Amino acid sequence: MLSEHYLSDDQDPKTAEKVLGKLSDMLTSGEAVIYLAIQKRPAVTLIPDCIAVTNKRIVFCIPENLGLTTNYITFTWAEVKEVSFKEEFFGSKFITIPQRGENISIDYIPKVQARKLFQYCNEQLEKHKLIPSGPETALQNENLSDDYASYIEVKDEDSTVKSTIKDMEDDLTQKLKKLKILFEKQLISQDEYERKKADILSQL
Repeated sequence: MLSEHYLSDDQDPKTAEKVLGKLSDMLTSGEAVIYLAIQKRPAVTLIPDCIAVTNKRIVFCIPENLGLTTNYITFTWAEVKEVSFKEEFFGSKFITIPQRGENISIDYIPKVQARKLFQYCNEQLEKHKLIPSGPETALQNENLSDDYASYIEVKDEDSTVKSTIKDMEDDLTQKLKKLKILFEKQLISQDEYERKKADILSQL
């Protein structure tokens, strides 16, 4: 993993290389780091906190015991409700709000990095929303029972009925709109308008 790829916004090279090296051992199949933000305090930051965004989760890397150990707090995108950041005098405070549990925040994230972090996180959250939820466990069984086959058939019929009703509603809506236009242009009288309108509505 080349750390140079992630040093577009003045991240500390040594910290980036160290963190990315550890993350490379944690990534699952098909997972890749998208962005890495590194804390930068007003004074010298010897052991900064970091936030990594991957296509599967967000990872908070928080050094402990003078950097001898690291606490990794991770949330998959399904577990994240939203993210936000607040620009302060020195850097920004980046906040992650999980679906459950307490919020996680790290301060002194450089403002440019915080904005990029916010952008990439929201992109992943939007992508997750577009992914359809998986079928029920019972529906994953390859040996489908007759009952399930019947269920599928009924479901398809129900969809067809709903589609037919929608088409009818759309057709009637168009007729009503055209009728109203004729009335507004005074091409038909009030009585004719009301009578035609009643005829169309009677088809519902």
